[in-house]
Order: sequence, then structure tokens, then C-alpha cells
Amino acid sequence: MSTVNVEYINPFIEASKNILKDVCQISIQLDKPYLKEPKYKGNFILIIIGVTGEIRGQVVISLKEETGCLLASKMMMGMSVPELNDMAKSAISELANIVLGNAATLFSKKGISLDITPPSICLGDNISISVNHTPSICIPLAIDENNKIELNVAIEKA
Repeated sequence: MSTVNVEYINPFIEASKNILKDVCQISIQLDKPYLKEPKYKGNFILIIIGVTGEIRGQVVISLKEETGCLLASKMMMGMSVPELNDMAKSAISELANIVLGNAATLFSKKGISLDITPPSICLGDNISISVNHTPSICIPLAIDENNKIELNVAIEKA
């Protein structure tokens, strides 16, 4: 099992904070990161984006349906989003894509070249996914006491 270099985590955190603030007008509170198994107990939305290039692996953004509706509403200028319909799923998938694209730009500024795959979205109860042998670092991003996003980063040097 590989170890995770913290310099590979910070661009994802910075990009998440910046994009949520700029696109959704949401300030987040960073909670303590921890190692996590790729299992999601409860009803979750997972947005999975692969990372290739000088570093490789995947980033899984996990959140509850209510949080997905909140983010989709913010992206649609406050339009009410009572359920996670196709438009809402598209919005949060695009938000994840923007976050990872910005993280790739931050890596580029450090001289690390990478590409990202298009996002895949999974919904369901008690989801377990297969990941590479790299540990997944979970970075909880709290929007408020009821809504949080988990940024799960499992990457390593290629």
C-alpha cells in the first residue's frame, strides 16, 4: 500500500473552497481529514473522477441528497430544487468537474501535469466502490451543521 503525499491533497482542498465560494456563494469549514475505507453507509450521492498523468488515482465526492439539492439550487441561482432530478444531478456533476479542473490547474502551477476523466455519478444506499491500492484520505467540508461534502482523495505518484 502506498502512502499519500500531503502536497497532493492541498490543491483539492483549495480548489473545493474556492469553487464552492465562487460558484455557489458557500463558505465551508474544513474538518479534520482521516483515512477512509471506500464504503458509504446510508443514502449517498458519489461523484467519481479519475486522475491520470504524473499522479494517478481517483477523487470521490460524496454527499447526501439534501446537500446535492442545496448545491444544485445554488448553482441555478436559488431556484428551488426539492429533489435530485436529472438537472440537479447534472449541476452537481459539473460542480465536481469544475473543482477537479481547478485542482489540475493548481497542480500545473506546481509543475505536476495531470488529466481528469469525465465525472461518473452513483446514487444509492450503502455503496462500496473498488479503488486502487492507495489509501483514501477523506476531507470533510462542512457547509453548515446539516450539510457536508466529503472529498475522498486516493492518488499516488505515477
